[in-house]
This record gives sequence, structure tokens and C-alpha cells, in this order.
Amino acid sequence: MVCRMFRIETEVDKARRDLLRSRLRDTNTAASPVLAALRGTPGEREAPLHVWGLEAAGGLAGGLVGHTWTTWLHVTYLWVDTRHRGTGLGSRLLAEAERLAAGRGCTAARVETWDFQAPGFYRGQGYEVVCVIPDYPPGITEYTLTKRLG
Repeated sequence: MVCRMFRIETEVDKARRDLLRSRLRDTNTAASPVLAALRGTPGEREAPLHVWGLEAAGGLAGGLVGHTWTTWLHVTYLWVDTRHRGTGLGSRLLAEAERLAAGRGCTAARVETWDFQAPGFYRGQGYEVVCVIPDYPPGITEYTLTKRLG
């Protein structure tokens, strides 16, 4: 039996993170026919998708930050300033992101949100709860919701 010694480090290292991500992607691609078929296609790459709601003077009223990957839109952040909540801005931002994602070939969308944030908002936009994680973080429930586009 060979004994191997490894040094364990904990510092933040962007180059190593990128190398790890690349190697994991290669391993996943080799193991999955679906991911292998995407290799080298535009759908393989994550593409940023941002939608901004700006006030007349140019201030930020709200925005959505996400990305598309394969046939999915992933909504990372959706925020509307308190002064503009209830005006339909959040719905408009999400609808525009879905429209842009569909134009990139996306057929579905996903989002994570906490119980005190917006699970009801997303359900009202046609999203369905597919995962509930209680106590993440402690005292909070996280929801994952998805929606078929088009």
C-alpha cells in the first residue's frame, strides 16, 4: 500500500478555483452523453444575462442578474427598490430575462429564494416549487423553483 502525503491549504486562490472548475467540467462531460454532446457548442458556456430597471434620472430601480447555460436560465439575483415594489417592475424584469433566455434557446428557468423573500412572487409568475430546504440558514426556508419557458 502506498502512503501519499498531501498538503492541505485553505487560502482563496482564483487560479486553482478555475482549474478545479475546468477539471470538474471535463470529468462531468466525459461521464454524461448530454454534456458531451454540448462540448464546443454555444450552449456549453455560461452566458451572463442582466436586465436593469432604471429611474428617469438613471438611478437603479431594480435589476436581475443571471446566466444561461445549456437550455436553462438561472436567475441569481432579482431585486426591486422598496419605492418601486408593487409597480410590476419585478414582473417586467423577470419576463424580459425569460424572453432573452428563450432567444438563446432556453426552455426552462430556475431560481432559489428564501421564505421571507419572494416564493409567492415566483409562483405568481408561473414557477413551481421543486425543492424546499428548511433551516437553510437556521430559521429560514430556502425554495428552488422552476418554470418551463415558451
